[in-house]
Amino acid sequence: MIMKQFLIDVNLPRYFSLWTGEEYEHVVNINDEMKDSEIWCYAKEHNLTIVTKDADFSEMILLNDPPPRVIHIKIGSVKMKQFHQVLSKVWSSICGLSNEYKLVNVYKDHIEGID
Repeated sequence: MIMKQFLIDVNLPRYFSLWTGEEYEHVVNINDEMKDSEIWCYAKEHNLTIVTKDADFSEMILLNDPPPRVIHIKIGSVKMKQFHQVLSKVWSSICGLSNEYKLVNVYKDHIEGID
C-alpha cells in the first residue's frame, strides 16, 4: 500500500494527471470549504506535504517546523498545458527538495528550497 504524501490544495487543478496517484490526496475530496488552518492541521496530523498556490502556507511554514512541509507553486497565471509542462519537467526535483527543505518555491524557470 502506498502512503499518502501530498495534499493538493483547492486552488490547484483537481484533474491533473501528475497528481492522480495513490500518494496524492486532494482537499476538494475531503472538504472543499476547509480553512487554511484546518488544511494545515490535517496535513500535520497525516504528515502530508501541502502543494498550493496560496502564499499563506509559505508564511505559516516559515514560522513552524515540519510537518507539514509546503510546496508553493508560483508559476503565475498560465494555460493548463503550460502549467502541466513546467511541473512535469521538474516534479521529481521538487519532491526531492521537499524531502530536504520545509518550503519549496516553484517558479517558471527555477525551483528553490528554503529551510
